[in-house]
Amino acid sequence: MFGYLNKRIKYFTLFDVKLTQMTAMCVLIILIKFIPQITSLNTWWYVAGAIIFALRPLYLVFIKK
Repeated sequence: MFGYLNKRIKYFTLFDVKLTQMTAMCVLIILIKFIPQITSLNTWWYVAGAIIFALRPLYLVFIKK
C-alpha cells in the first residue's frame, strides 16, 4: 500500500502539497472546536511536539547524503 501511495505522491506539485497542508490545518481546527481542552495544554507540549515531528524532515534535508 505504501509503495502505491509513494508512486502517486510523486505526481504532486507544490500546489498539491500546500493544499494538503491546508486540509490538515482545517482538520486541526475542527478537532479544537470539538475538544477545546487541547488549547489549555502547556505551551511546552506544543514546542516538544514540533521538535519531535521536525526531526526526520530536518535530518533528511540537512544531514543525510
